[in-house]
Amino acid sequence: MAGNGPAPKDPAKRARRNSDPAGMRVYPADPVSQPELPEFDVQVDVDGELISQAFVWPEATRRWWATWGAEPMARDFTATDWDFLLDSALLHAKVWGAGDLKLLPELRLRVAKMGATSEDRARLRIAYAQADEADEKRSKPQSSARERRGPLRAV
Repeated sequence: MAGNGPAPKDPAKRARRNSDPAGMRVYPADPVSQPELPEFDVQVDVDGELISQAFVWPEATRRWWATWGAEPMARDFTATDWDFLLDSALLHAKVWGAGDLKLLPELRLRVAKMGATSEDRARLRIAYAQADEADEKRSKPQSSARERRGPLRAV
Protein backbone atom coordinates (compact mmCIF):
# COMPACT_ATOMS: atom_id res chain seq x y z
CA MET A 1 0.00 0.00 0.00
CA ALA A 2 1.42 3.38 -1.01
CA GLY A 3 2.36 5.94 1.61
CA ASN A 4 3.53 3.51 4.25
CA GLY A 5 7.09 3.60 5.43
CA PRO A 6 9.23 4.86 8.24
CA ALA A 7 8.27 8.09 9.95
CA PRO A 8 10.22 11.14 8.80
CA LYS A 9 13.35 11.97 10.77
CA ASP A 10 13.09 14.70 13.37
CA PRO A 11 14.45 17.90 11.69
CA ALA A 12 16.50 18.69 14.80
CA LYS A 13 18.41 15.41 14.34
CA ARG A 14 19.23 15.87 10.66
CA ALA A 15 22.93 16.05 9.82
CA ARG A 16 22.40 18.73 7.19
CA ARG A 17 20.03 21.59 7.80
CA ASN A 18 21.09 23.82 4.87
CA SER A 19 21.74 26.78 7.09
CA ASP A 20 24.88 28.85 7.14
CA PRO A 21 26.37 28.76 10.66
CA ALA A 22 28.09 32.12 10.16
CA GLY A 23 26.34 35.09 8.63
CA MET A 24 27.55 36.71 5.44
CA ARG A 25 29.49 39.96 5.71
CA VAL A 26 28.10 42.65 3.50
CA TYR A 27 30.22 45.61 2.44
CA PRO A 28 29.17 48.63 0.41
CA ALA A 29 30.38 48.33 -3.18
CA ASP A 30 32.09 51.21 -4.94
CA PRO A 31 31.69 50.51 -8.67
CA VAL A 32 34.25 52.16 -10.92
CA SER A 33 34.26 52.77 -14.65
CA GLN A 34 36.36 50.66 -16.97
CA PRO A 35 39.97 51.81 -17.19
CA GLU A 36 41.80 52.14 -20.50
CA LEU A 37 44.22 49.41 -21.52
CA PRO A 38 47.54 50.65 -20.14
CA GLU A 39 50.62 51.60 -22.11
CA PHE A 40 53.87 50.01 -20.98
CA ASP A 41 57.23 48.83 -22.30
CA VAL A 42 58.42 45.25 -22.68
CA GLN A 43 61.92 43.85 -23.08
CA VAL A 44 62.46 42.16 -26.45
CA ASP A 45 65.48 40.02 -27.33
CA VAL A 46 66.93 41.19 -30.65
CA ASP A 47 70.09 39.31 -31.66
CA GLY A 48 70.98 38.56 -28.04
CA GLU A 49 70.43 42.15 -26.94
CA LEU A 50 67.46 43.26 -24.80
CA ILE A 51 65.66 46.24 -26.27
CA SER A 52 62.80 48.08 -24.59
CA GLN A 53 59.80 48.78 -26.80
CA ALA A 54 56.16 49.76 -26.32
CA PHE A 55 53.70 46.89 -25.88
CA VAL A 56 51.09 46.81 -28.64
CA TRP A 57 47.68 45.44 -27.68
CA PRO A 58 46.30 43.11 -30.39
CA GLU A 59 43.13 44.36 -32.06
CA ALA A 60 41.28 41.23 -30.84
CA THR A 61 42.16 42.14 -27.25
CA ARG A 62 41.01 45.73 -27.77
CA ARG A 63 37.63 44.43 -29.02
CA TRP A 64 37.49 41.94 -26.09
CA TRP A 65 38.18 44.77 -23.61
CA ALA A 66 35.48 46.97 -25.20
CA THR A 67 33.02 44.06 -25.02
CA TRP A 68 33.64 43.72 -21.29
CA GLY A 69 33.12 47.46 -20.85
CA ALA A 70 29.74 47.26 -22.62
CA GLU A 71 28.49 44.37 -20.46
CA PRO A 72 25.55 45.29 -18.21
CA MET A 73 27.38 43.57 -15.34
CA ALA A 74 30.31 45.98 -15.75
CA ARG A 75 28.28 48.76 -14.11
CA ASP A 76 28.79 46.94 -10.81
CA PHE A 77 32.48 46.08 -11.27
CA THR A 78 34.82 47.38 -8.58
CA ALA A 79 38.50 48.24 -8.95
CA THR A 80 39.52 44.68 -8.07
CA ASP A 81 37.22 43.28 -10.78
CA TRP A 82 38.82 45.52 -13.40
CA ASP A 83 42.33 44.61 -12.14
CA PHE A 84 41.44 40.93 -12.48
CA LEU A 85 40.16 41.50 -16.02
CA LEU A 86 43.24 43.55 -16.88
CA ASP A 87 45.44 40.60 -15.89
CA SER A 88 43.15 38.45 -18.04
CA ALA A 89 43.60 40.93 -20.92
CA LEU A 90 47.36 40.28 -20.80
CA LEU A 91 46.68 36.56 -21.19
CA HIS A 92 44.24 37.33 -24.01
CA ALA A 93 46.91 39.44 -25.72
CA LYS A 94 49.47 36.64 -25.48
CA VAL A 95 46.98 34.20 -27.01
CA TRP A 96 45.87 36.50 -29.83
CA GLY A 97 49.10 38.40 -30.39
CA ALA A 98 51.76 35.75 -29.88
CA GLY A 99 49.64 32.63 -30.46
CA ASP A 100 50.44 31.22 -27.00
CA LEU A 101 47.59 28.67 -26.96
CA LYS A 102 48.72 27.00 -23.74
CA LEU A 103 47.21 30.03 -21.91
CA LEU A 104 43.69 29.32 -23.20
CA PRO A 105 42.63 27.12 -20.24
CA GLU A 106 43.62 29.80 -17.73
CA LEU A 107 41.91 32.50 -19.78
CA ARG A 108 38.74 30.38 -19.99
CA LEU A 109 38.70 29.91 -16.20
CA ARG A 110 39.24 33.61 -15.56
CA VAL A 111 36.45 34.84 -17.84
CA ALA A 112 34.12 32.14 -16.49
CA LYS A 113 34.57 33.64 -13.02
CA MET A 114 33.31 36.93 -14.43
CA GLY A 115 30.27 35.40 -16.18
CA ALA A 116 31.41 35.49 -19.80
CA THR A 117 28.99 32.93 -21.26
CA SER A 118 25.32 32.19 -20.65
CA GLU A 119 26.35 28.96 -18.92
CA ASP A 120 28.73 30.88 -16.63
CA ARG A 121 26.01 33.39 -15.78
CA ALA A 122 23.56 30.59 -15.00
CA ARG A 123 26.10 29.00 -12.66
CA LEU A 124 26.67 32.38 -10.99
CA ARG A 125 22.89 32.97 -10.84
CA ILE A 126 23.06 36.06 -13.03
CA ALA A 127 20.23 36.81 -15.44
CA TYR A 128 19.68 39.67 -17.83
CA ALA A 129 16.40 41.56 -17.41
CA GLN A 130 15.34 40.89 -21.01
CA ALA A 131 15.42 37.16 -20.27
CA ASP A 132 13.16 37.65 -17.24
CA GLU A 133 10.68 39.66 -19.30
CA ALA A 134 10.62 36.99 -22.00
CA ASP A 135 10.03 34.27 -19.39
CA GLU A 136 7.13 36.28 -17.92
CA LYS A 137 5.52 36.62 -21.35
CA ARG A 138 6.07 32.95 -22.13
CA SER A 139 4.75 31.72 -18.77
CA LYS A 140 1.40 33.55 -18.96
CA PRO A 141 -1.32 30.93 -19.09
CA GLN A 142 -3.25 30.68 -22.30
CA SER A 143 -6.75 32.08 -22.05
CA SER A 144 -9.48 29.51 -21.75
CA ALA A 145 -12.25 29.02 -24.25
CA ARG A 146 -14.68 30.45 -21.70
CA GLU A 147 -12.58 33.65 -21.45
CA ARG A 148 -12.36 33.96 -25.24
CA ARG A 149 -16.06 33.26 -26.02
CA GLY A 150 -17.89 34.30 -22.85
CA PRO A 151 -20.26 32.17 -20.79
CA LEU A 152 -22.07 29.29 -22.48
CA ARG A 153 -25.83 29.62 -22.95
CA ALA A 154 -28.31 26.85 -23.58
CA VAL A 155 -30.39 27.52 -26.66
